[in-house]
Amino acid sequence: MPNPLDAHSKKLIGQKEEERIMELRNTRTIILNTGTSEEKREEIRNYFHQTFSIDEQLYDTLARDEAFYLRPEPLRHPLIFYLGHTAVFYINKLIIAKIIDRRINPKFESMFAVGVDEMSWDDLDGSHYDWPTVDAVKDYRDKVREFVDDLIRTLPLKIPITWDNPFWAFMMGIEHQRIHLETSSVIIRRLPIEEVRQLPLWDICPETGPAPINELLPVAGGKVVLGKSKEHPLYGWDNEFGHHEFDVWDFSAGKYLVSNREYLNFVEERGYEQEAFWTEEGWNWVSFTKARHPLFWIKTETGYRFRTMTQIIDMPWDWPAEVNYLEAKAFCNWLGQKRSKKIRLPTEDEWYRLRDLHDIPDQPSWDEAPGNINLGYWASSCPVNRFRFGDFYDIIGNAWQWTETPITGFDGFDVHPYYDDFSTPTFDTRHNLIKGGSWLSTGNEATRDSRYAFRRHFFQHAGFRYVESEQPVELPQAMYETDEAVSQYCEAHYGQKYFDVENFSVRCAKLCMEHMKDRPRKRALDLGCAVGRATFELAKNFDFVNGLDFSARFIRIAFQLQEKGVTRYALVEEGDIVSYHEKQLTDFGLEHVKDRIEFFQADATNLKPQFSHYDLILAANLIDRLYDPKKFLTTIHERLNKGGVLVLASPYTWLEEFTNKENWVGGIRKDGEPYTTLEGLRDLLGAHFRMIDEPRDIEFVIRETGRKFQHTLSQLTVWERVS
Repeated sequence: MPNPLDAHSKKLIGQKEEERIMELRNTRTIILNTGTSEEKREEIRNYFHQTFSIDEQLYDTLARDEAFYLRPEPLRHPLIFYLGHTAVFYINKLIIAKIIDRRINPKFESMFAVGVDEMSWDDLDGSHYDWPTVDAVKDYRDKVREFVDDLIRTLPLKIPITWDNPFWAFMMGIEHQRIHLETSSVIIRRLPIEEVRQLPLWDICPETGPAPINELLPVAGGKVVLGKSKEHPLYGWDNEFGHHEFDVWDFSAGKYLVSNREYLNFVEERGYEQEAFWTEEGWNWVSFTKARHPLFWIKTETGYRFRTMTQIIDMPWDWPAEVNYLEAKAFCNWLGQKRSKKIRLPTEDEWYRLRDLHDIPDQPSWDEAPGNINLGYWASSCPVNRFRFGDFYDIIGNAWQWTETPITGFDGFDVHPYYDDFSTPTFDTRHNLIKGGSWLSTGNEATRDSRYAFRRHFFQHAGFRYVESEQPVELPQAMYETDEAVSQYCEAHYGQKYFDVENFSVRCAKLCMEHMKDRPRKRALDLGCAVGRATFELAKNFDFVNGLDFSARFIRIAFQLQEKGVTRYALVEEGDIVSYHEKQLTDFGLEHVKDRIEFFQADATNLKPQFSHYDLILAANLIDRLYDPKKFLTTIHERLNKGGVLVLASPYTWLEEFTNKENWVGGIRKDGEPYTTLEGLRDLLGAHFRMIDEPRDIEFVIRETGRKFQHTLSQLTVWERVS
């Protein structure tokens, strides 16, 4: 049975509060294809409020407001960001889903929109943010909670809820908030201990004892079938859908997760100081960080102690060792050498094979949590021999388990339009999958099909189980972009010339420079940069260039080119036949300009204050894809220096799919007469700009297949800021 609150906690709270805490702990994700609309509405509404409440109780563990502004994890924002982020996410996704068309706080919904990606262990982001007060953010959260509650109560609802149903956006917000319970709790776990406090909801496991002796047990091989259909009854992230089959060979797996005591052997044999056990990436990390033991171990004169989220306790040697992938891999290499065996981490397929052989019920269909998961027992790990599954322990729960497998999409992978950057930025061979869930994995994270991945140097509540196997690990050596829209833009920006039409991005950059003449060339902005070609071209003539795009699907290609100097993509020739292409910055003489560029994901109609003081702004094929182009056009002067140049290009393809008709700049009848976009531009920009050249048409070609192309004319206009 789930462990009730301990006696000390019961003294601190009344019976009603105890019941409320147990209810929060026992929440489960929603089955989306059964019941009546009104029943489902109330289920989702209840799930939303329980999620919001437990999120708030997590941040209540901070002892004072000042703790929100500390940055114990240098690769993440301080916790004030995440306090705002989970609320902002609802509003931004509801706008993208076209469920709402107004914001609650545009400044917050820009500031708290995009977190810091843990791009590199030595990338110490020193950006300064003018964070608001904790009270202001909490007030905003209250407004969002009330606003979303009203939408859930009133929006029309049809069963089943699949990923093209508007209510999918609410589930997306809820499950996203539950992900951040884990990521924020890890940050809290790294705060100075005096900055946190113990609360009843977050009681830790009181059990510990001698660690069991680990051993390898046989696991029968067989076929693993993964991937959900779009009709699946549970919410899922895009990487869970599609189809994957794999034949796993017989292997052996550790009976237990590696315990702190078992890992101590590696530490005491100076494993952190021997390069032979580490991958090249791992040795670079350990050399930089000077790590000599796991992050949550605290070395004292008398031995090691252990940091939980809100306490420092005597070392629980029988709890799982919580490490990053690089440490887990080094341990496996060390153990393999000692035993003269092929010891490594399991692949994703091997983990699923082990799980599927044990008939483990899936959340939400539990009578009770079958392991230390979903907050069913404690707010910490527990002994590795506490939860048994046949001959093994902790197949799910207690701590996430690192795998050898970098995440990628299954066959049939499709980006969800509400959240196009959930998975695709991680398909870079640098994010490894973690499986099984931890004590704090709730909702979607605690389901069989969940697929989460992190950079190999990153920390979660994650440990590992080792395996012995003769089966080679198939790792992707070159990740080809297969998102058709992204691949088409890669070809348009970096591919060959079609029908003798000059590269559009290069042409726009040339025309920009023709109009700069003797003007300052310090800072330029490529707004709506897509995969970045014009940004690189402008950097040949400017000291610094920002490339901004709303879509992470596109801008990650620009990041990849800047970081690695290469991108690879697949183009459809016909039907299922594709061709593979590789492009490098050196192909275009652009490798020397990459240090002058910074790319960001951003909303052109709601830019952060830092994006200003430019001498040139290029917005190519952007305005007719904005949800509020009028706002953009009437405020863009604020980003441009006086005397600076604004270059707009657009085919004026106004569609209500992207822009509500009342926000069209032109292409309408006004006072009964035709009103063109060029006329609209003159009217909207006239207060601050003058046109300095006649409009001209610029051709561009988008290749769809080997025999199908879009040939379009984009009208380019050039404006000087005069006031």
